[in-house]
Amino acid sequence: MNLFDIIFYFFALIVLVSAGIVVFSRNIIHSAFSLLFTFFGVAGIYILLNADFIAVAQILIYVGGILMLLVFGVMLTNKVVNVEIKTGTMHTLPAALLTAMTAGSLCGIFYATDWTIVEGIPEIKSTTNSLGEMFMTTYLLPFEVASVVLLVALIGAAMIARRDKSLQQ
Repeated sequence: MNLFDIIFYFFALIVLVSAGIVVFSRNIIHSAFSLLFTFFGVAGIYILLNADFIAVAQILIYVGGILMLLVFGVMLTNKVVNVEIKTGTMHTLPAALLTAMTAGSLCGIFYATDWTIVEGIPEIKSTTNSLGEMFMTTYLLPFEVASVVLLVALIGAAMIARRDKSLQQ
């Protein structure tokens, strides 16, 4: 076992433990901060996979945007902090069957795949350069269409929020 494997197992342990706390914690603040460690662990695994752009996007979008919005929303609404989260078990049998089928499929795929073993540390290449080049050449039109669609959605959400305020007065 080399250093690369130890670092991977460290990040995997962080992701699994913190994701377990997110799911099983009854305190929403503890769940939100455990989600922070889950996102950082996933970003660490992306870095180990030489997916540096996805790792930075993971940190900026999920940690910087979505998680902070969730934490601020929880902290600004004082009624949510004192609410007991109910995690009732409904449809346990179908969920267990679906979980067993998914686990069986993943194990079957895992054992049927011919895995290649790379000796030594692989050469590290940055993906940011090639992604930037593809966004500005091959995928320029879909990239711009997606940005226009997001801009229209943002303007629409602002108009709906403004209209609701004028209706309340």
